[in-house]
Formats: sequence, structure tokens, C-alpha cells
Amino acid sequence: MASGTSRDVLWRGLAVLGRAIREQPRIFAVAATSSVLFGLVVVASAYVVGTVVGDVVVPAIAEGSVQVGVLALAAAALLGLSVLRVVGIVGRRLGAGYMQYRLQAGYRRQVTRRYLDLPLSWHHRNATGTLLSNANSDVEAAWHPIAPLPFAVGTLVMLVGAVASLFVTDWALALVGLGVFPALFALNVAYSRRMAPRQARAQRLRAEVSGIAHESFDGALVVKTMGREAQETERFAERARDLRDALISVGRLRGVFDPMLETLPSLGTLAVLVVGTVRLRQGAVSVAELVSVAFLFTVLAFPVRAIGWVLAELPRSVAGWDRVRRVLDATGEMPYGSTTLDPSDPRPATLTFRDVHFAYEPAEAHLPGTEVLGEVGFTVPAGRTVALVGPTGSGKSTITSLAARLVDPRSGAVEIDGVDVRGLTADSLARTTALVAQVPFVFDDTVRANITLDRPGLGDGEVWAALRLAGADGFVAALPDGLDTRVGERGTSLSGGQRQRLTLARALVGRPRLLVLDDATSAVDPRVEAAILAGLRASEPGTSTASILVVAYRRATIALADEVVYLEQGRVVARGTHADLLATVPAYADLVTAYEQAEVEQAQQRGYEDVAPPLATGLELEVDQ
Repeated sequence: MASGTSRDVLWRGLAVLGRAIREQPRIFAVAATSSVLFGLVVVASAYVVGTVVGDVVVPAIAEGSVQVGVLALAAAALLGLSVLRVVGIVGRRLGAGYMQYRLQAGYRRQVTRRYLDLPLSWHHRNATGTLLSNANSDVEAAWHPIAPLPFAVGTLVMLVGAVASLFVTDWALALVGLGVFPALFALNVAYSRRMAPRQARAQRLRAEVSGIAHESFDGALVVKTMGREAQETERFAERARDLRDALISVGRLRGVFDPMLETLPSLGTLAVLVVGTVRLRQGAVSVAELVSVAFLFTVLAFPVRAIGWVLAELPRSVAGWDRVRRVLDATGEMPYGSTTLDPSDPRPATLTFRDVHFAYEPAEAHLPGTEVLGEVGFTVPAGRTVALVGPTGSGKSTITSLAARLVDPRSGAVEIDGVDVRGLTADSLARTTALVAQVPFVFDDTVRANITLDRPGLGDGEVWAALRLAGADGFVAALPDGLDTRVGERGTSLSGGQRQRLTLARALVGRPRLLVLDDATSAVDPRVEAAILAGLRASEPGTSTASILVVAYRRATIALADEVVYLEQGRVVARGTHADLLATVPAYADLVTAYEQAEVEQAQQRGYEDVAPPLATGLELEVDQ
């Protein structure tokens, strides 16, 4: 079974290498040709050295004089071969490196592009660490054998040329080569088979050590507040010790095989000298031929190792390619349509849910998905604000994801201005709709870069207007470098409320016609939240530039909505104004009261860090004069 597994890995690994050659045939041809040139020059060098020794050095010693012309000719020959060897080495290394890095860069782009095409439900089933590994270390592992591959190809040609030259020279010396070369190859195969699982285990432990360190650093607040420093240190130390032992195991195996791989060619050279001396006395070979063969054995030891390097990397390459292919072959992408909404239309958009059903895909494909939304139907009229209210797990965030087309419904339709969002182009959907998520994400960059995201046509005037409307202009102006202030990884230099207002300004600066807020101001002082939402709503009918769908919890926020959609267990239970639902739906009244009580208790336990700044009064983003 083990042998069958090894053969399977060998053939699959060769298939991966074949794919690489098919994708980069010209670069591989350059690298392989250069390597073949190097191999042939090595074989030729052996016979030139033999000729120089036998026909120049030995006669010079015997006669006690040197013929300058012959010596110059020998030096020129050796110099010419050295130049050809340099050309072969440079061409091989440049070609192999360029091919390897080109493949890695190309497949990193393919994997990342695939991530963006796959639906959110697919990402829910795959851990972030796994996805990062697929795009980085797995791609790198898949194409790692490319570096020694051209060298191995040249080495095979060199071995064939060496054996052929041995038979031309003398059958007895050829038999020595036939004994040494296969033994050297077999030793490389045995070394590779034993080294591959050790390297794989060490690679896996490296990933685990890195993962534990990242998790501990990322959760430093929890670790320190819960007093788990010692336990986390020991957890890390345990994996570090395992990695140490794995690397020592690799070193021990290398310590056993490396001397054998170095000694075998030396033994071959010794055998050549012994047999060659006998054949020399018999007159079967000349001094030049004997020196050539001996020299050939000494220079072949290192190139043959290239074959072992390729074989040793094949198991890792196959494992990496399997994980990369799992991403590339994943199904469920959400293709965009061809319909484009008028980009110059300044009017707010109308959002409509028509009998929408939705279920998240299960972790295992053969299991049925659990429906989280059923028969959901409502409309956000142009320029109006609709609040989604419901207990935890009622489907509010799922509705916002559907509105922004992060996921598609199982049945029914989500429409913007009467057009199914599945039929819109990606650009049209991005220009029309902006989603501000519950958990704000801020890049480790400047305030300006976080808001504009390098979108064209957004100057500082538009940025400041969006910041004012989001209630963020006050604290941004107080930052050391204003818009040029770097906010740190995930915005660590900002408070939670400040991060939320930056992400809101990021959405507003693009002038969306539909704004979807998934509890996007939960970390902000209630007075600030109410003021922001009041500024986003139309001060007069028809004056707003965006319709708003907002997941709301606070009574003051809910009361600002033109209509409230109350959800329970993925169904729309009631619709109406906040006052009407308070009076007619007891469950709604109890929920809002519970939210309000929880807000009061939180306010008593801790003070809010955000102070309400002056706000703009409409969604029109006027450029500063």
C-alpha cells in the first residue's frame, strides 16, 4: 500500500509539473535548454581536462619543457567551456526562477479572483486561515519543484551523455558507471521518500505555530483580561517544541544521507582509478581517457542531487495543488447580469423584496440547508427610511445581505427600481447600493484612503462633506494629521464609534441611491446616532438622494423611520409606523422596551466616549468652497 501511495504521488506530481510546462512552455524551454547546455559542457569538460592532462601535462613533465602554443590552446578550450557553463547556469536559473514566480503570482491572482466570485455562503464554510493558506503557502508549495526541475532535466541528459561516453571509452569503465549512477539515483529516491513526510510534518507544524501566535496576539485583550498568559504561552511552547523535534528529525535524516550521497561518487572515482589502472596497463585506455572518466565522476555528484530535490518536493507539491484546485473548482459563483441603471439618475432607488426565501448552505453538501427567510415581501419606497426590527436570529442581517447582493435568494426576487439585482452589472450595483456592516472594517491606512478607496473623482471636499454627514468631521479634524492620519491595523487608534462613522462616511462619499445599514451605529452614543440618521433622512419629501434600509434597536432610531418591518423567525409579522406597531403588536412593544431597558443599563455601567458634533441636515454632499 505504501508503495502504491508513493507511485500515486509520483504520477500526480509529474502531472502537476506537466501542467506547469504546458502553461509556460517558452520559459521552460529556455531554462531546460540552458540546463542541457550545462550538462553537455560538463561532460565535454571532463574529456577536455583528460586531453589536457594526457596530451599536454604528462608530455611536458616527461620532456621537461612546455609548448606554449599547445598550452594556450588548452587554456582557450577550458576558458570557452567555462563561458558556456556560465551561460547555461545563468539561463537555467533565470528561466526556472521566472517560471516559478510567474506561476505562483498567476495562481495567487486566480485564487483571489475565485474568492471574490464565490458567494458568501461558501466563505462561511471555510476558515479565514485556510483561505489565506490556499492563496499563499499552498500556491507556493504547488510550484516549488519548478526551481530544480530544469536542472533535473539537464542532469538526465548529462547522465545519458556520460554513460554513452563511458561505453565509447571502455566497456569496463562503463560497467563501473552503470553500477554507481543507478545506486546514486536509488539513494536519492530513498532519501526523498523518507524526507518527504518529515518535511510535510514540519511544514504543518510551522503553520500551527504561526496560527497559535496569530490567535494569541489577535486575542490579546481576552488573554490578558482572563489571566490566561501562562496557558497561552505553554500552548505556544508545546507546538514550538513539536516543531523543534520535527526539524531535528529532518536534520538527522539529512545527516545520515548527505555523507552517503557525497561518498558514493568518491567511491565511484576510486573504483574507476582501480579498474582504470588495470585497463591502462593492459593498453585498453590511455592516460587522457582515464583522467576524463575520473574527473567525470567527481563533477556528477552535485547535479544528480537535483533529481532528488524534485522527487523530495513532489509530495508537498501535490498536497498544495490539491488545496489550490479545491478553490479553483469550487462552484456557486454569482454571475452578474448585463442590465445597467442610469448612472446619472440622482433620484433615490426603490428596493423591493418579492416573496423571498433563503437558506444558508450547510457545512456538508449532502445535508439540507435550514431556511432562515420565508415569504419575505416589503418595499423601501424612493427617498424613504424603513427600519428592520426583530429578535436575534430573525433574519435582519440576512435581508441586508440580500439587498446588497452578497447572497442570492433561493426563490423570489430582490429588485432595485423594478430590476432583479441578479440582472444588474457589478458596476451598476456598486454605484447604486452601499452597505455599512455591523462590524466596521478599517484598513491600516490614512483616513482619506479609508474613505475614498482610490475611487476616481473624490477630492477632499467630497470627503469632508461625507465626514460631516456621518458625524465624523469633528474627531477627524482633531487628529494629528487630519485626513492624512494613519489609523492603524483595523483602526486600532480609533474608538468603536469612530470606526463606525468612518465606514458610514466611506459609503456616503460614493453618493449611493440606496443605503443599507446593518446596525451600523451601535457603538455610537444614542444622541449621535439619532442625529446622524436624522441628517440622512430627507428634511422634506423628495429632497433625499438615498433610500435607507436600517437594522435598528434603539427606540429613538426606530421612531425616525417612515415604516417599520417587524420580523420573527424569518417571516414578516407586521408592518407599519413605530407608533402603530407599539399599539397593535404586543411582541413588538415588548422587544423595543427590552432593547430600551438594556440600553439604559449599559449607559449606567459605562459612559459613551462619543460626543455629538454638529451635523449636516441632508444627504446632499456639497463640496467645500
